[in-house]
Amino acid sequence: MSSRALIRPAWTPATIALMVGGFFVFWPLGLAVLAYILWGERLDAFKRDVNTATDRVFGGFRRSGFTAPGFGAPRTGNVAFDDWRDAELRRLDEERRRLNEASAEFEAYARELRRAKDQEEFDRFMKERRKSGSERNDGPVVDGHPA
Repeated sequence: MSSRALIRPAWTPATIALMVGGFFVFWPLGLAVLAYILWGERLDAFKRDVNTATDRVFGGFRRSGFTAPGFGAPRTGNVAFDDWRDAELRRLDEERRRLNEASAEFEAYARELRRAKDQEEFDRFMKERRKSGSERNDGPVVDGHPA
């Protein structure tokens, strides 16, 4: 199975087809797909920020002892078990937070690695271009123009 998603914020055949189909069905839908293609890379950081803020808010509710119906685990009546369960849930939340931080660090590392690779390829291209340009022009070059 491929590690790359079929629908991702890039100019893939699937996203282009979705965009064109969206414009045919309902033009705002096509516009939304176009926006996703152009600015979808930024959604990961936005989603991570929203998740972190939401976790912080609900963590505050949990620490304050607030329990809404249907949220969180109900108390069992056994204080020792409830304390153990709460400690385990806090430990798991901390582990999830550390994993999210490690994931964000790796994404930043991979992004920087891609940028460095792109810079290296660009520098190589420019070096070859200058080399081939100097072979074509035998005369001196002043301000980018042959003298």
